[in-house]
Amino acid sequence: MATLKWDHLVHYVNNLEQPVEIFGEHGLVAFKGGSHRDWGTHNALSYFGLTYLEFLGIENLELAKATEHNIVVRDAVKVLPEHEALSRVVIRTDDIDEIAASLKAAGLSLSPIIDGRRLDNGGRLIQWRMMTIDGDFQGLVYPFIIQWNGTDEERAERLTASGVIQPHPAGNAEIVSAVFHVSDPAAAAGHWGELFGLSVAEPAANLFSLKIGDQSFDFVQGDENRFKRVLFTTDSPALKGQTIRVGEGEYVFA
Repeated sequence: MATLKWDHLVHYVNNLEQPVEIFGEHGLVAFKGGSHRDWGTHNALSYFGLTYLEFLGIENLELAKATEHNIVVRDAVKVLPEHEALSRVVIRTDDIDEIAASLKAAGLSLSPIIDGRRLDNGGRLIQWRMMTIDGDFQGLVYPFIIQWNGTDEERAERLTASGVIQPHPAGNAEIVSAVFHVSDPAAAAGHWGELFGLSVAEPAANLFSLKIGDQSFDFVQGDENRFKRVLFTTDSPALKGQTIRVGEGEYVFA
């Protein structure tokens, strides 16, 4: 059976320098990632172990508009520049073909499994396979699915050796959960749980939580039907109690 873990998230921004500077002011490492030359986008990244934040901007609007099969890029064209919003979470698997078959059987509309690539800021080629899911559930867009080459352990070792994963000057911090404001938390959590084989924790105060590895996707009451904030745990006095805002997204440290 394919394994599923929370790989990263996508946050649309107009200027990649902005999140790099804001995170740097709080003692957190963020840096320019590179360009998706086939799609007309580029990114900045901030790693917390293997789960990371991807700030995604449009580098070539005409190319982005012409992109096929990648709903993440198509949505960026629709959303930017007006809304620098959290887009969606990204689920990592070790068998994207199995996940594709399962989601098709559930009746979802999927992109083809496509090959992604970009050059990092050191000029090294990074490659992956990915698949996006069209549509939404009661207004909330679906995650997309990614598969990297090699095991998690191999990738963590490689990213640490290259300096991509490195300690944050402010201290240790770990991503705990993604928070979605939805009109029907029970229904949204149940739907995602069924699609991705994730268990729903016992609800508390209208919070419905899906466990994915040691992390969670949390669904709470709200009319936006959107991904709203990211929760972290930290032992850093400088970070604890802080909320970092980038555009319309919130990064909350406790």
